[in-house]
Amino acid sequence: MPILKCLVVDDEELARDLLRNHIEKVPYLELSGCYANPLEALDRLKEEPIDVIFLDIQMPEIKGVELAKLLPKTVKVIFTTAYAEYALEGFEVSATDYLLKPITFERFLKAVEKIGNDHSGSDPIKSITVKSGYDLYKIHLQDISFIESDSEYVVYHTANKKILSNQSLTVLEKQLSGSGFIRVHRSFLVNKSKVNGMQGRELLIGEHSIPVSDSYYKKVRKEIFMS
Repeated sequence: MPILKCLVVDDEELARDLLRNHIEKVPYLELSGCYANPLEALDRLKEEPIDVIFLDIQMPEIKGVELAKLLPKTVKVIFTTAYAEYALEGFEVSATDYLLKPITFERFLKAVEKIGNDHSGSDPIKSITVKSGYDLYKIHLQDISFIESDSEYVVYHTANKKILSNQSLTVLEKQLSGSGFIRVHRSFLVNKSKVNGMQGRELLIGEHSIPVSDSYYKKVRKEIFMS
């Protein structure tokens, strides 16, 4: 999945902050800017190509629908609104989706996946860009032993370091589909090529023992040891 650059345009600070938080949880989304003023967002679009814009329908300076008509055809539009009656306006400009505030992460993810499916290619990805605090890491998939979910974060385990990131394991599972990773537990996603063996209901990866839940047990044995 290629990285999709995003803009958020909303005159409400709380709405911008919520979308920023949602975007940071999705590894293939990169936030290029948040704007209260839609005209400033237009100026930014002239400087940098953008893939996705989250656009409030009702804003003081200019309506989101009118702004969307000025965007390059390559930009995917996801409208946001606090009023369901305004949602139909979004389809005037062939918007990808509209999100009703307050926007849950699950609903946000469904909208984003529509765009991700359009951009995904047939070749599996070779690396992933991970944000950890203010730092960015490019990690080659072959270097990842397993990924562990820890509350609201995930931990990437490589041979020589751990990287903590505010992401969703479920989103990562979908992004890494077809790239040699398998979900073995609600809290673990493992690189099949790094598995050394299995003892009972635990996978052995180096010095680590990874639990395998009942719901994944048959799939794990088939895909790792019988393929």
